[in-house]
Amino acid sequence: MENGECNEEHVWLTILQQVQSSSSNKLPSNKAVLVCGENETGKTSLIAKMQGNEDPKKGSGLEYHHLLVRDEYRDEQTRLGVWVLDGDLYHQNLLKFSLNENSFPGTTVLLVASMTHPWDILDSLEKWANILEEHIERLKMKPEKLNHFKQLVMKRYLDYISPGDEIEGLVTSPVKSRSESVCDGLVDSTSSNLNCNADSLGENVLTHNLGLDIVVVITKTDYMSTLEKEFDYKEEAFDFIQQAVRKFCLKYGASLFYVSAKVNKNCDLLYKYLVHRIYGLPFKTPALVVEKDAVFIPAGWDSEKKIAILYENIQSCNPDDNYNDIILKPNTKRPLQKDIEISAEEDQVFLLKMQAQLNQNVPSVGVTNQSPNIRNSPSIQKPLDRRSIGGSPVPGVPIDGTKNSPAGEGVLQNFFNSLLNRRSGAGTGTTPPRHGTERDTRSIAEELHRMTGGTTTTTGPNTP
Repeated sequence: MENGECNEEHVWLTILQQVQSSSSNKLPSNKAVLVCGENETGKTSLIAKMQGNEDPKKGSGLEYHHLLVRDEYRDEQTRLGVWVLDGDLYHQNLLKFSLNENSFPGTTVLLVASMTHPWDILDSLEKWANILEEHIERLKMKPEKLNHFKQLVMKRYLDYISPGDEIEGLVTSPVKSRSESVCDGLVDSTSSNLNCNADSLGENVLTHNLGLDIVVVITKTDYMSTLEKEFDYKEEAFDFIQQAVRKFCLKYGASLFYVSAKVNKNCDLLYKYLVHRIYGLPFKTPALVVEKDAVFIPAGWDSEKKIAILYENIQSCNPDDNYNDIILKPNTKRPLQKDIEISAEEDQVFLLKMQAQLNQNVPSVGVTNQSPNIRNSPSIQKPLDRRSIGGSPVPGVPIDGTKNSPAGEGVLQNFFNSLLNRRSGAGTGTTPPRHGTERDTRSIAEELHRMTGGTTTTTGPNTP
């Protein structure tokens, strides 16, 4: 009876172990990616590209997205949460919602900078790395717990195996012994007995270990061609940028990606690398350093010796020179000559200039047969606008180009002079006969009729 109970208990233990092992194979749902970087660096567009979303909608503050992750081998899938933090420092307090003590172990950080502003790349990366470090300090985790996460990052960095160095999943002993020689203890999610010697990493490697898996992403690398054409960038400048960024990645134990969502370069590779690092899915792509706009360097592959290969093409400066002294901002670096853009003036400004020129020296052109080069007579000056001083001087005479011309004004002047002469007896000083008054009135009416183009009604003997 006792033996039967023991066998029954053994069966239940076996079943529980099988259930536990099968449940551990399922993709976890508590993983997340935190994306940090300046505004206009393409953070939202990059995540949308990995989602397959062609119409991304940018938010503000702290955006939340998700990436669908599928394990084809086990026919399982899950959602990888993605937090995108606004580049405005005003919103950095929102980090507490995406990165806290509970979410810390399952969070991967993407530090994003853009090739459209190469002079700001290194400053931007250092700025956001410092923000992360300050935020981690404010979490006030127990020192032993934070140290455990740092040891895991170091162990993982040392355990990197290039796909070219493994044969059918079997690792050569020299590569395997690299981490075993510096780390003692079993590595799992609950282990705290990790004692890795940082001195074994080499100089300037993981000197700023945050305890987080970090991926540096340089976006909009398609803009390199524009930098070459408009700012006269050479291969030497791009090599200087790359070596500086790779040295930054060494300090934080970070991976490096050059991507372009516009031309879909390395976006799929970044997605596959993330699910490999987070969920352990297969990833067989080695480091890529041939194409300057599609660089990929996994964490643990790079070294200062490999970076030194770029020094061969850096002749006009020292690789250790200050970054901002070599990669200058546009206001201190003269771009290539561009076509001068001419802006159109506002209509009123243009018309005022034309009016001033016309009032000074430009001759007026009438509708008469006179030559357009004849200037106005000094004794007959053209007013600026008769409508502004009370309208037409003679009732029934319209104000137009003909009547406002110098010839029209001369006719009016002669007409009124003739009236004065007739009323004064043409300057003879004698009183005109009474019967001439009707004849003069009729002459005046006929003259007005002729000047107004026949608009005046026929006058009678008594018409004034």
